[in-house]
Amino acid sequence: MTALTLSTAAAPGLRADAIVIGVAKGAKGPVVAPGAEAVDKAYDGKLAGVLETLGASGAEGEMTKLPAPSGFKAPLVLAVGLGAVPEKDADYDTESLRKAAGVAARALAGTKKAAFALPLVDAADAGAIGEGALLGAYSFDAYKDNGKDPKAKNGKAPLAEVALLGGKPRDKAYKAAIERAAAVSEELNRARDLINTPPNDLNPEAFAAVAQAAAKEHGIKVQVLDVKALEKGGYGGILGVGAGSAAGPRLVKLSYTSSKAKKHLAFVGKGITYDSGGISLKPAGHNETMKCDMSGAATVFAAVVAAARLGLEVNVTGWLALAENMPSGSATRPGDVLRMYSGKTVEVLNTDAEGRLVLADALWAASQEKPDAIVDVATLTGAMVLALGNRTFGIMGNDDAFRSALHEAAEEVGEPAWPMPLPEHLRKGMDSPTADLANMGERMGGGLVAGLFLREFVGEGITWAHLDIAGPAFNEGGPFGYTPKGGTGTAVRTLVRIAELTAAGDLG
Repeated sequence: MTALTLSTAAAPGLRADAIVIGVAKGAKGPVVAPGAEAVDKAYDGKLAGVLETLGASGAEGEMTKLPAPSGFKAPLVLAVGLGAVPEKDADYDTESLRKAAGVAARALAGTKKAAFALPLVDAADAGAIGEGALLGAYSFDAYKDNGKDPKAKNGKAPLAEVALLGGKPRDKAYKAAIERAAAVSEELNRARDLINTPPNDLNPEAFAAVAQAAAKEHGIKVQVLDVKALEKGGYGGILGVGAGSAAGPRLVKLSYTSSKAKKHLAFVGKGITYDSGGISLKPAGHNETMKCDMSGAATVFAAVVAAARLGLEVNVTGWLALAENMPSGSATRPGDVLRMYSGKTVEVLNTDAEGRLVLADALWAASQEKPDAIVDVATLTGAMVLALGNRTFGIMGNDDAFRSALHEAAEEVGEPAWPMPLPEHLRKGMDSPTADLANMGERMGGGLVAGLFLREFVGEGITWAHLDIAGPAFNEGGPFGYTPKGGTGTAVRTLVRIAELTAAGDLG
């Protein structure tokens, strides 16, 4: 993991491989951002002109490299675009800083130390820059032969150290900000590792073992229900989805408790370690990335561990509903009826609508503890990707205020999200002549239908929200900002922020 430090050193005298500065897009050309004054001075105040000559405009995500001025101990200056210059008397927003830091950290793979001289007004800025750098430096190369260095990124190891210039090492707020950035980023990157791990190495049992090891390390109570325990408990949804696989399903419960907690949150994650579609087999071209169908469980796992590491004064229980959805002679068939943990029966019309089945059992299990709120996270429907695209997740729920709070938290931490409705007229489409309900309804609005299905398994009177992260959970395109190609860990920071707000008494 990239090291993160606060530094009061002046840019010219700091020994580093590069100095990172910000450049913004002004009305008449690039504008050197605050934090880079020493560099600009060494260029006789003409740095903006030099950057413009080199083609820089200050656009978000843009990078320009130039030799460091004479007298600097670092040989390189990396100018990163911040986007438009803020309006008068406004500061650069934290997400712009986070993205810029991520771009810089990724570009500096193979270097040992970089000094980040980006605009830094307060501790929040320090936390955002630190978080962006740690997330941007992420790489997953466990399965690549990189010679002597198995952690190398395309032959280059990730940036080893980030020094935040302008930071205040002795200031409690600054120290807390970078400690938080480190804890959240490390756990989010662990979620990315899980999402990127091939399904032949990450089945439900293996995922449960990872959760058990982390729980032991961080003082989290863990309970794992194997196939026998699931059968004894009547978890028909999880068992039905996992019936076709040689790797049996698991339900993992992670419990972080605080002696000062006044509220209890439950997070529930869909953990389909590979989704073939089951008997309703996915068509060609839709299977290759299905190792990511456990992103919801990875998100919940990371959020619970992060809450424990931060010592948040709120009880957080994570439920990981783990199964592998495979076709075989023992697999659940379209037309089968499953008796769920809640006692309700579900007619399975499509075995590729499996995520809602494992979540239903886990939601009912979470409801039995009567938490103050439940949030489930899942790569649930292609319909949500069609509705919101590849970078935005949908939020549904049974409480408008809670849904709005989740949306605000997501936007605050830089995770694009959008509130979605649960139209009552769509519920009728799941009526079944054979069972209490079917796992499919109307085709149009399929993401909303899935949300209505899940609502059926939330205990009465419990505040609940559903995050459909099918779009942003796995990035099949090129990296951008602090987001890598592959698993993204989206929604981890939203869940952590909700836990922080709850602990502070600012949420319900």
